[in-house]
Amino acid sequence: MTSYALGLDYGSDSVRALLVDTQSGKEVATNVVYYPRWKQGLYCQPANDQFRQHPLDYIESLQAVVQGLWQVAPVGAAEQVVGISFDTTGSTPVAVDENGLALALKAEFAENPNAMFVLWKDHTAIKEAQEFTAAAEKADENYLKYEGGIYSSEWFWAKALHVLRQDEAVRAAAYTWVEHCDWMSALITGTTHPKDFRASRCAAGHKQMWHESWGGYPPNTFFTSVDLVLDGIRDRLPAQTYTADQVCGKLTAEWAEKLALPAGTVVTFSAFDCHMGAVGANVKPGVLTKVMGTSTCDIAIASAQDIGDKCIKGICGQVDGSVMPGMIGLEAGQSAFGDLYAWFRNLINWPLKNIETSDVLTAEQKTQLAQELEDKTLFKLGEEAAKLPIGSTGITALDWVNGRRTPDADQTVAMAITGLKMGSQAPQIYRSLVEATAFGARAIIERFKAEGVDISSVVTIGGISKKSDFVMQTCADVWNCPIDVLESEQSCALGAAIFASVAAGVYPSVSAAQEVMASPVCKTYQPNAENAALYENLYKQYQALAAYVDGGQA
Repeated sequence: MTSYALGLDYGSDSVRALLVDTQSGKEVATNVVYYPRWKQGLYCQPANDQFRQHPLDYIESLQAVVQGLWQVAPVGAAEQVVGISFDTTGSTPVAVDENGLALALKAEFAENPNAMFVLWKDHTAIKEAQEFTAAAEKADENYLKYEGGIYSSEWFWAKALHVLRQDEAVRAAAYTWVEHCDWMSALITGTTHPKDFRASRCAAGHKQMWHESWGGYPPNTFFTSVDLVLDGIRDRLPAQTYTADQVCGKLTAEWAEKLALPAGTVVTFSAFDCHMGAVGANVKPGVLTKVMGTSTCDIAIASAQDIGDKCIKGICGQVDGSVMPGMIGLEAGQSAFGDLYAWFRNLINWPLKNIETSDVLTAEQKTQLAQELEDKTLFKLGEEAAKLPIGSTGITALDWVNGRRTPDADQTVAMAITGLKMGSQAPQIYRSLVEATAFGARAIIERFKAEGVDISSVVTIGGISKKSDFVMQTCADVWNCPIDVLESEQSCALGAAIFASVAAGVYPSVSAAQEVMASPVCKTYQPNAENAALYENLYKQYQALAAYVDGGQA
């Protein structure tokens, strides 16, 4: 009998729904909906590193994307869905009241950005992150030793503390905080109330300092040593966490009606997008799965025996079961990848949208022309940059335009570029930016290897890996290893669907489901030995610039 798994992937800009046939692994139908308020730029102040998303964007988009899915799915498919699973960006937390209601859903907070989800790339909490790192270094037990040793402004506790300090009204109303991925599962299973709420292993382990060895979260005294406004919050969080192959609850009658799905459908615990993407990519030891989008998230797994008592320095955590149950999940990544390219595109296209032209074209025609040129900019830049011999530009750049996630998190550092001359044109600069992102990724690979984690090949998922031969070949040459590109356009949602099928009992394990449902490889990039040798010297220049910008610490 035919059955389907529904994977829901909440990205930075949109939510994607993917319907997968659990028996054949075929991706049957997909639909995408963009968050309406986010698309308008509401509640964000990019100049101040503030990026917030309204919970209504998530709720309304969930209804729209699933209802739209049934317009393109086989007739009757909705009735045959046996499991639902979410992946989201992270760390993206929100304050909730004593009933588990996200504060922005209350009338008095409806337009208050501090009452909304603090998106992963919000870096307003740099000071708070530094305080957590300092506190961990002073404590008898270093509660960051399983999270790379450095707390990041992208993570849960720093963001919560920053908001609580900044907003007295939110501080008075906030009972506790929850991650976006956990909130989605709780929302549609009716378990948002703190007495019913349960948390995922992925989010808690990688971003919230949860670890089984100290009975959940660090003690309350650790948090109050940072700031008394955190007093008691850890005690309102569930001490136990769950992997994404387990059942969080059943779809409520209310949400079943909204989504046109059967009431009682199994809903799993959720996880972050990159972790589920790695599962969709058939992750295995020795292979780094790289999700390439606006930023990157790098996922590796290893057995507990291989990790032993090692605490991997400078990454985003090592968590038992955060990716594959029974394996240690290792996370790293870059705070900007595609965002760096987009920054340059927007920079050079600024006149297209901001300078008034003649009246020959209507306003609508001007807008359309500007959009068409913008859409083609990166393709043309890549086409021209690929023609330039390696090392011919004399330009070296860093990829830290949005700070540095790994190795060694530091959101205070900034991008730099050197070697510009009068002959430096847009393609030359663009080539240096692509090389910078490849060098930044290489630094992560080298950190893993230096810490004893085997990385012999890379699998990539995400839009960039399918769109640019120039970027991907540059990466293969810089990393000097083969890169497999997955066929699936929705690998993160596919990973979610795999977990949904396991939780629903279709498969006995994640690995068994992967054998049928994981995405095949559509293309492989092999390193060019001559190019790889040329990049060795350029990588040293990247390292030298990084050390200079970072005060010798990179």
